[in-house]
Amino acid sequence: MKLVGIYGASGFGREVMGMLGDSSLPNTVFAFIDDASPNAKVNDYPCMTWDAFLKKKADERSVAIAIADSGSRQYLADRCKQEGIGFFRAHAESAIVFDKVDIAEGSILCPLSTITSNVKIGSHFHANIYSYVAHDCVIGDFVTLAPSVKCNGNIVIEDHAYIGTGAILKQGKPGNPLVIGKGAVVGMGAVVTKNVPPGETVIGNPARPFRHD
Repeated sequence: MKLVGIYGASGFGREVMGMLGDSSLPNTVFAFIDDASPNAKVNDYPCMTWDAFLKKKADERSVAIAIADSGSRQYLADRCKQEGIGFFRAHAESAIVFDKVDIAEGSILCPLSTITSNVKIGSHFHANIYSYVAHDCVIGDFVTLAPSVKCNGNIVIEDHAYIGTGAILKQGKPGNPLVIGKGAVVGMGAVVTKNVPPGETVIGNPARPFRHD
């Protein structure tokens, strides 16, 4: 028996389970992993602690980390590796991936997301519903695209960046890509027309640095 754990029983985790839990994978059982949940079941699926997941009788275990915060995602990925737990590639049936695409371990591609041609993507990438990544993009580790993100061609998104719902990233040029820096945050609905420095938060159209008063 293969045991697949969806790490996180909150909103996004339940969405991921909804797209996977009825999959006709032979001898496969899906369960939530959530140390904070008081419930033995969530949406009719078993919900267990990490320790219980490790002790559950199974021939093979793997995990999909459905946690939005990229730092927490990295912590949990390291935890899995320490225990020798592999990662489940959680791709919806309606997700589209074209040719010459390299996606590292732990990716989650939600329904109606699209990755086109000649794209390289790092580990534990999340592409939410209706988001897309166009040609010749390079995306780092633990990057999140919220719903309906439009990542056009020749863009580099560095590790731990978060791109908010409905954001549009202007297409870069060969040899001169648009760059979203490490740990940057692009606000919902922002239209990014130039590079975003590491750690910067940008909002608006055109996108500009967010400043507290």
